[in-house]
Amino acid sequence: MISAVNVGLQYGGRELFKHVDIKFTNGNCYGLIGANGAGKSTFLKILSGELEPQKGEVIVTPGERISVLKQDHFEFDEYDVIRTVLMGNMKLCEVMDEKNAIYEKEDLTEEDGIRVCELEEEFAEMGGWSAESDAEILLNGLGVTNEYHNLKMSEIPTELKVKVLLAQALFGNPDILLMDEPTNHLNIEAIRWLENFLIDLESTVIVVSHDRHFLNKVCTHIADIDYGKITMYVGNYDFWYEYTQIAQRQLKERNKKNEAKAKELQEFIARFSANASKSKQATSRKKLLESLVIEDMPVSSRRFPFVSFKPDREVGNEVLTVTGISKTIGGRKVLDNVSFVIRPHDKVAFIGTDSLAKTTLFRILTEELEPDEGTFKWGVTTSLSYFPSDNSSFFDGCEDSLLDWLRRYSDLVFETDVRSWLGRMLFSGEEATKKAKVLSGGERVRCMLCKMMLSGANVLIFDEPTNHLDLESIASLNDGIIKYPETVLFTSHDHQFVQTIANRIIDVTAGHFYDNYITYDEYLDMLEENGEKIEG
Repeated sequence: MISAVNVGLQYGGRELFKHVDIKFTNGNCYGLIGANGAGKSTFLKILSGELEPQKGEVIVTPGERISVLKQDHFEFDEYDVIRTVLMGNMKLCEVMDEKNAIYEKEDLTEEDGIRVCELEEEFAEMGGWSAESDAEILLNGLGVTNEYHNLKMSEIPTELKVKVLLAQALFGNPDILLMDEPTNHLNIEAIRWLENFLIDLESTVIVVSHDRHFLNKVCTHIADIDYGKITMYVGNYDFWYEYTQIAQRQLKERNKKNEAKAKELQEFIARFSANASKSKQATSRKKLLESLVIEDMPVSSRRFPFVSFKPDREVGNEVLTVTGISKTIGGRKVLDNVSFVIRPHDKVAFIGTDSLAKTTLFRILTEELEPDEGTFKWGVTTSLSYFPSDNSSFFDGCEDSLLDWLRRYSDLVFETDVRSWLGRMLFSGEEATKKAKVLSGGERVRCMLCKMMLSGANVLIFDEPTNHLDLESIASLNDGIIKYPETVLFTSHDHQFVQTIANRIIDVTAGHFYDNYITYDEYLDMLEENGEKIEG
């Protein structure tokens, strides 16, 4: 068990937490949620001991081991992969190293013999004899196969380093597991494996994630950081969302009824307080008025952008025909004889392990790249708007204010209109005048979405639009695309995003082409039933 008692912290002159009292117990998985900047990662650091709170304390059950998912991908570059995973339990590594150092001595003293016996006993109690095989099982489950296990961390790709660090955090079934965005850079197969691992884990798990499907799958509780405090809810993310929406509506309705009742009582009192025959009734109504409570509506740190795409015209009967497109990049064939037809109102998720293949296809369809072979033809009534996975060319070095940036990509003339659109995407007041080059990743994404909303296009193409967005922005974008009446082509690693939007799945990975009108979950279930590898 781990708990925070009267914890408080100010950061940059702003109070993140005040009098936080919360307890996390064994066998439960807690999703720590909140708006960007609410303090989710900071609170995890307080729980792990990396950061000291200014008030209060963190209490951990004596003897329980805390494991934290590391974020520095270069921290373990000098170690091999297996050793890096074992370092998830540093006490075990220390025992193992001391034991091995004694055995390497040429002459053992009596003290050495006694000490090594103690270490062997401790080593066995900690599961040391199966430690390397346990580490290998974790690595293989996450998709880090045997050929990488004895390489140094500096020698393996970044996407595998992320998985090794995750295996490190999971190693040895820690009593308390703290993870910040564990699904980042994981494919669907690895995420599913992690979900099942956490569901079976008996430990206390506290996780920060923007993956709604993941939170729904693994969480037994939601700890919500808002209004400067942390509130615990039993249930997964969807339950929290529905509960808080209902509670907010009920509070608004209660206040509305009480305000109407108060007005009615005030009018009666004003009318009859001087009337002798009605004075008792007026006095009675004064008491009723005093007993009415209009509850304060606290200002939430959550902000939902307004995302709505409206086409200027319908798309027509012919949308897109792709015939035999192939493309080789860097000596590797990323697209191999790809053919398909897109129809009106299709919402197509392009999936597969090769992100370069999907991005390359989109760049060809938007005429940023030429195919090596094959052709494509857009319908004469189509108009496109494209969200690239790399938007740096739109912002890097750009000295324009956001007002001027948006004018450049729209027909808006008047500043009030430009500010209105920026306000929908949460850029209000002085925020609208800052330079485009200084925007964060999430702010850049919101600008690109604003640009797309103003385009009036009847075909939208999105390449990983949920990257860098918080849960609120993802939810708004998700709803906006669902309501969009025309054609959408997109890629995303967000399971719920794909499942709720796509009515068709296409995998363009070379050698794995697939195309069918099917939901994402149906596609994944089909792969599992056929014993095939899950792509993502």
